[in-house]
Amino acid sequence: MRYTVPVAARWLLDEMAKLWEVHPERISKILLTALKSDPDLHWAIVVGAYLDEHISLAKAAELLGTDQWSLAEEFQQRGVPIRRGSADIEEVRAEVAAWKRRAAETP
Repeated sequence: MRYTVPVAARWLLDEMAKLWEVHPERISKILLTALKSDPDLHWAIVVGAYLDEHISLAKAAELLGTDQWSLAEEFQQRGVPIRRGSADIEEVRAEVAAWKRRAAETP
């Protein structure tokens, strides 16, 4: 599902994009906080970013508060295609971090 922004609110997105260049951490925090107030929108944005290959399965799982194995199962149930393999070093790092978290949680 794609969301469209009313023209009246487009200025807000434009200003946030400009501020991103100067304060990426602050803008990220604001956006993630806003997304958590709307779980359906949060899901749609994270899955969209995954499908557009902006983030890995591990990163999508992290953003959605789950692990990549559970998310892969949910994707399979919902018919979301699952990409296999890492596209770049950042994806490899995210996957290694996910494996380490999972290993630390396993007794």
